Amino acid sequence: MFQLISKSTIDKVFETSRVEEVIGDFVQLKKSGSNFKGLSPFSDEKTPSFMVSPVKQIWKDFSSGKGGNVVAFLMEHEHFTYPEAIKYLAKKYNIEVEETERTDEQKKEANERESMYLVSEYAQKYFHDTLLNAEDGKAIGLTYFKERGFTNETISKFGLGYSPDRWDAFTSEALKNSYQLEFLEKTGLTIVKGEKQFDRFKGRVMFPIQSMSGRVLGFGGRILTSDKRAAKYLNSPESDIYHKSKVLYGIYHAKQSIAKEDNCYLVEGYTDVIQFNQTGIENVVASSGTALTADQIRLINRLTKNITVLFDGDAAGMRASLRGIDLILEQGMNVKVCSFPEGEDPDSFAKKTALEDLVLYLQENAKDFIQFKASILMQEAQNDPIKKAETIRDMVNSIAKIPDRIKREVYVQECARIMDISEEVLFNTLAQMGKKELRDANKKLKQEQKAFDVVKNEEQKPVAKKVDVQYELERKIIEILLLYGSEEEEFEELILKEGEDGELSLEPETYSAKVFEKLYLDLQQDEVELANQSFQKIYYLLIDKLNKEGQVTTETFVNELDPETSNAVTTILMTEEQHTLHDWERQNIFVKSKETTVSQLVSETILSLRCFLIDQKVQHLMNNTNENKAENNPHILEEIMNYHQLKMLLSKKLNRVL
Repeated sequence: MFQLISKSTIDKVFETSRVEEVIGDFVQLKKSGSNFKGLSPFSDEKTPSFMVSPVKQIWKDFSSGKGGNVVAFLMEHEHFTYPEAIKYLAKKYNIEVEETERTDEQKKEANERESMYLVSEYAQKYFHDTLLNAEDGKAIGLTYFKERGFTNETISKFGLGYSPDRWDAFTSEALKNSYQLEFLEKTGLTIVKGEKQFDRFKGRVMFPIQSMSGRVLGFGGRILTSDKRAAKYLNSPESDIYHKSKVLYGIYHAKQSIAKEDNCYLVEGYTDVIQFNQTGIENVVASSGTALTADQIRLINRLTKNITVLFDGDAAGMRASLRGIDLILEQGMNVKVCSFPEGEDPDSFAKKTALEDLVLYLQENAKDFIQFKASILMQEAQNDPIKKAETIRDMVNSIAKIPDRIKREVYVQECARIMDISEEVLFNTLAQMGKKELRDANKKLKQEQKAFDVVKNEEQKPVAKKVDVQYELERKIIEILLLYGSEEEEFEELILKEGEDGELSLEPETYSAKVFEKLYLDLQQDEVELANQSFQKIYYLLIDKLNKEGQVTTETFVNELDPETSNAVTTILMTEEQHTLHDWERQNIFVKSKETTVSQLVSETILSLRCFLIDQKVQHLMNNTNENKAENNPHILEEIMNYHQLKMLLSKKLNRVL
């Protein structure tokens, strides 16, 4: 039976959660006025476009358009369902989750990804329980981990386990517990051959692979027998929840330490991560035996700009791993490299080294990538001039990957010093590489253009994007209601009066009213319905809430909305935060604070909307006049003139020239 979380628990979670604390676990945030900013976790970018508002308890990613409250972030970033996000927050803030039963029918309706997560989480618990409590688990699996030097606390922390050496031990148990074969197969835990099913990880010790938030995505299994036909390590196959090129082993346990230390140690294997962690160095992750990918590097980039790559002592392994450094440099990261003594790897070295000594070793032996690459390649080149030239070209090729020009120049100077060669030669080589890349890019572009040149189109000037005036004004109305709806303001009402000579004029009258009442009554009087369906929905929700409760708290209001509406509201609320992202004040562009002129803002918005609607009405009347002869429609012409006169009066009030 699934469980349904009670409303009281959900309310408590929202009251306790702090959006900046939760997002800070996944994104490196920096203070920016009263807000925080950081690199978007949803796109690859070099300058921050991600804003978090502690006051409003919302976030907005201006690069992807996503936004919302703390739950929306977890659903977007970690692909949580709503209940999962609530449970994650409850666990983070030590809130007891009250639940009510969910029917079997509702269980069947759970989406496929969720079912795969549930199967993976069940498998992790099963393997861990087998390791600790089953006779073969203790005799084989636990003995292996103890021999590696892992403590009970470490085994528990990383959820290590053991899969029995029987064909369908896990699968049979999972099916008995009502887990569907379809999802056992889709996660790769079970292999199905016709009518038979058997366990993929039979007879292996198990390493759960977790997402940044701790969800079990897949497994790595190590065989303990000397069967040459079987792979030593076996990973879960690719699935809807597990993409090995986008996952780093240990990231869940390392994320906070990486952000705090502003550095990430990158190793190769599961046991390297675990042993370092047990010694006391937690900011370490592994690529799990796969070649390092750009997605994995970007995962680290969200937490720090600094990576220290830890290599095994053997030269062959170091030479192969050098290829990953160029990929890290391309992402604009700072790279250091540290190798261990001959025959040692991070696991074995950390196992026999005290924390203080290990920290000292890493500090003293972590070299800048250019120094490390030079030392490795020069050992191979020795006194061979041709090989030395190839080595220099290889190093310059790495430098060329760095996007920052200042860093490139510094590395060229360092390379010239180490390799005893003039900077001019290196700069020329770098320039040649740049020209070659440019030529290749131009060649590709010309080929693409040629393919489209079969039928040539006449050149057209780019059309400027037309501003949707009504959309912007309606958005402004929602923004005013959200920020100032409950405030009492002095308004100057323009009363339309006809003089003795028949001339129309607007005469001001001052009165006091709440902002939401002013907006609602004016729109009612003009019989205006918001055209944008999303705005219309938000408008009536706000008016109803303000009318009943007298005020709207943005963080609680956002929490009551569906994801789509919540995103729309967040976008409106965070629009002003873009000013801080662009740092306009530093460029002597000063954005006027809305709080100082709320009544003026309200009045101008309503007057602008009226002017816009008058234009629309006039255009409609003119279209009717064009279809029929003007002399047959004197009343239409008179109406057009009256609207023009009214717009002149409104524009005068707005201080606009027509």
